[in-house]
Amino acid sequence: MRSVLIAGPTASGKSGLAVQLARAFGGVVVNADSMQVYDGLRLLTARPSDADLAAAPHALYGHVPPDADYSVGAWARDVAPLLAALAADGRMPIICGGTGLYFKALLGGIDAMPAVPDAVRTAW
Repeated sequence: MRSVLIAGPTASGKSGLAVQLARAFGGVVVNADSMQVYDGLRLLTARPSDADLAAAPHALYGHVPPDADYSVGAWARDVAPLLAALAADGRMPIICGGTGLYFKALLGGIDAMPAVPDAVRTAW
């Protein structure tokens, strides 16, 4: 199954294009923005509007609590089974966002990183 990747800066029309493509091809808009994953940050991150959400299926938006640690590795682990499920259903992923590292991880993989000890987090 082919995917469509839409990358660019905030307010460049990515979300609108993604919805149009999802509707035209029976796809699902998949978030690739590091801030739009967080629940409760809808206005601050320009997450898709209610109208956009109603117009086409969306995934990985607002699924992380705002106080949770989340990384590109976590996103890669979240997106992999989603993409597999979409492929199994014959649905096109429309991967949309502005976080280049997410796209890099998607296309080239990412090495697993060890957890950062609390003592290091506290010191910095």
